[in-house]
Amino acid sequence: MVKATKTIRQALQYPPQSAHSFAENQALYNRVVAFYFEVIQAHEGILSLKNKEALTSLEKLTHATEKSPHPILPLSDIAPDIPAMFRRAAINAALGSARAFFSSLKKWRARKEKHEAKPCKKGKKKQPFRERPPVPPRTWNKSASFYAGLWKERSQHSIMLRVWTGSCWSWLKIGALSRDIPEGYAIGSPQLVRKGKSWWLHTPIEKTLEAPANVVEQIASKETRICAVDLNLDQHVAVCTVQAVEGTILATSFIGNGTAVSGFRKRLLGRIAHNRSQTGIIAQGEQDNADLWRKIRHVDEHIAHQVSARIVQFAIKQQASILVFEHLGTLRPQKGTYSRRSNRKRAYWMKGRIFKYVKYKAWNARGIITCRVNPRNTSRECHRCHAPVIRYNEGEPVEGYTPGAALCLCPQCQMRDHADRNASLRIGQRLIERYQEPLKEKPHARSRCAMRGSKDPGVGISQDAEREGQPSLAQARQGDHANGPGTAQGGLRRMGARLSDMATTLRLHFE
Repeated sequence: MVKATKTIRQALQYPPQSAHSFAENQALYNRVVAFYFEVIQAHEGILSLKNKEALTSLEKLTHATEKSPHPILPLSDIAPDIPAMFRRAAINAALGSARAFFSSLKKWRARKEKHEAKPCKKGKKKQPFRERPPVPPRTWNKSASFYAGLWKERSQHSIMLRVWTGSCWSWLKIGALSRDIPEGYAIGSPQLVRKGKSWWLHTPIEKTLEAPANVVEQIASKETRICAVDLNLDQHVAVCTVQAVEGTILATSFIGNGTAVSGFRKRLLGRIAHNRSQTGIIAQGEQDNADLWRKIRHVDEHIAHQVSARIVQFAIKQQASILVFEHLGTLRPQKGTYSRRSNRKRAYWMKGRIFKYVKYKAWNARGIITCRVNPRNTSRECHRCHAPVIRYNEGEPVEGYTPGAALCLCPQCQMRDHADRNASLRIGQRLIERYQEPLKEKPHARSRCAMRGSKDPGVGISQDAEREGQPSLAQARQGDHANGPGTAQGGLRRMGARLSDMATTLRLHFE
């Protein structure tokens, strides 16, 4: 059995005086965490114990009891009458920070010893080890956790929290925006988190899932379905195909409107560049065009979440148990104007966000495993015979390879298809080849030499980008047929004609 965890975030509704109490409570929490971190530094051997044993040892050192009325390092010097659960939450936070710090320090010492033990080259002076050691946190800004006993009477619209007001411990009833707990999840200890001038309640929830088989075992089964995703920059943000291990293509989904997202971002970046040219020198340490930058970040975040949710919904609908992406870790924008270069860079970042969000959403939803494969030539090879393809746009000569073109043709097997759909199929096949024929493709290590071809021009007019409608998943597509391309619902059609089975475009809330 495995666990799936996620966090529910709720905006709080409270009177102005409660904000002061929240700030005082968090300040006290961080003072207690800093105190215990210093205790751990003085007694480093505590870190060799398990968390439960370490917590007991720290309480014996700092907490006064009937058996030990005079501890070595009394916590009462920080604040009197600190609740036990408040103290234990701070101890666990300090233990986590201390383990991370001493782990980094241990690795630094190992690197230093390795450098000093390395023999000097003949005739050359040995260079000193210049890497600085990690330092303990100088300031603390952790969000206070509320263990059982520090909160009660949680309902759909409110919760009672026990907080330090600056003079005493008091129960405060706080309103919260309604958010239902998903079925099957258990509630963890909530946290009081400050975001700007407002306070939010973050509640971790978790559920237990049956552990899925690993990728090797799933690939060995002919019933396994793989959802392969080709992420793009223009027109279709993502193209998803579901195929069986033996090669049957079961469904395809096009998630579009990427051109509108890219165009909107580029317009805002152009306005930023224009404003900077008018302003001249920007003051050091100050954020210029803060509203425009905030809008760009929010739109990118919204689209990444929307696309990732659509991908996971499609995979669940088609009963896929594995999601596979390309490993695009070293993409770099080409030189050009500020708005063009920055737009491309942020589009690459959004690809990474989509993969990150899909990974945890798929796992939390159905325990779907997410993988990545080498992206080398996935857009240049035919998914039927693996021969080099011709890539072109409608109305252009069918020859050569035009990066970003919408259509593709295989000269050997006469396969005609949408280029991004062909790439998506090759991505799924590459995962199957990795485990069925280990010598045919090595698992991805460094992607510097395995970069996809650029898709600067984007795809063509195979989907009507002008159409507006409710966002929804496309119906299941048919597989490859001997009488035409695999994306057709039936009968012959001319390449470049509108695909009636493509998913509707994303709804953009910024237009």
